[in-house]
Amino acid sequence: MGTSELPADLARAWKQFRAWRAQQKPRSRIPQALWELAVRLANRHGLNRTATVLGLDYYSLKKQVEAAAGQPRPSDPAFVELPSPVVVGKQCVFERNNGAGATKRLQLVGYDAADVDALARSFWSGP
Repeated sequence: MGTSELPADLARAWKQFRAWRAQQKPRSRIPQALWELAVRLANRHGLNRTATVLGLDYYSLKKQVEAAAGQPRPSDPAFVELPSPVVVGKQCVFERNNGAGATKRLQLVGYDAADVDALARSFWSGP
């Protein structure tokens, strides 16, 4: 089989499978690393094309693709760190006058924007 008409990644995989088969007895189990490569290629180039080029059974490759889709990839992070909340300005002052001369005043230094919204709502609705 010529590889000149194949995408580069599929041609490299074909050579890897050919080299592995040359060193194995017929009907040997394909190593997991080669299955993982075939799954990645099938996701990129399609099941039929990948199975045909690599000399794999279509349904065996399909099972591998489905199994891989059901599991998180090892490269996926198990924990995602979110950025710290947005800090609005350096200082904020809330002042409320009830009209009878009483005044509430609140000064914030370094605060979270979401907290300011909640605080402002309670500040303006309170006595």
